[in-house]
Amino acid sequence: MNITLTGASGFIGGALIARLKGDGHQIHLLGRSAPKDASIKSSKWDAMGNQPPERQAIASADAIIHLAGEPVAQRWTPDIKRRIRLSRVNGTRRLVDAIEAAVERKPKTLIAASAIGFYGNRGDEIVNETSKPGKGFLPEVCGGWESAAQSASNYGLRVVLLRIGIVLGRNGGALAQMLPIFRMGAGGRIGNGRQWMSWIHLDDLIGILMLALNDDKLSGPINGTAPKPVTNALFTHTLGEVIHRPAVLPVPEFGLRMLYGEMAQVLTEGQRVMPEAALRAGYQFLYPDLRSALTAAV
Repeated sequence: MNITLTGASGFIGGALIARLKGDGHQIHLLGRSAPKDASIKSSKWDAMGNQPPERQAIASADAIIHLAGEPVAQRWTPDIKRRIRLSRVNGTRRLVDAIEAAVERKPKTLIAASAIGFYGNRGDEIVNETSKPGKGFLPEVCGGWESAAQSASNYGLRVVLLRIGIVLGRNGGALAQMLPIFRMGAGGRIGNGRQWMSWIHLDDLIGILMLALNDDKLSGPINGTAPKPVTNALFTHTLGEVIHRPAVLPVPEFGLRMLYGEMAQVLTEGQRVMPEAALRAGYQFLYPDLRSALTAAV
């Protein structure tokens, strides 16, 4: 297939490019800079801007995979919150504008990244793809993001909304920030550690993406998480065991709020998410339990 991809410079995008190339797909990247691999076609496009991507990048695509967006894991100043919302909601709208304008030929599929932040803080409640959205900044952004992507169905596209959890893998993702601290023996639970962490190994996330790409029966939301979410206390304890370091120094919530402001709630609250759509579609997880995923990742 001819695949147009946004957000290729990120942790997930790099792994996805390798998989797509390995499977023989042709790739056209949309981004603010040209890729290092000169053999891959690319066009300049800024998800923060008001312009849709160039016509040819859309008209030549069989499918679009949309991963671009301002990182969430940073202190939420008013400007950063504006950038998070703008890059995701408005950026997706501009992408759909380009799909609408592709009169001669349109892609068949749009796979758009979202996040399990859609569900908000749910305590011990088990949520799946049919659960209602939560309340607050991230659920509102995810709702607008998904609504913008879903509008592509008005032009005949099959739309998949991939709600991504905490991604574990080598050389990036959540572990890139956690491992240096834990390897020094300074890691530990966040707050009381009772908040749920819905994680997924990078290889499984790519696997679910490929399932969504190839299975024409799949549409709507799909949770990109493993089937065994854990509490933060269990996550940090398991990580310490895997790297043979103690993980007994708790991180106080007030310290996180001083460092990250409002964004600290992402770390102190959580969601207990089940990937029912992926399981129902027959996806077999490579790393269904946390210990195997962390062992592979570190």
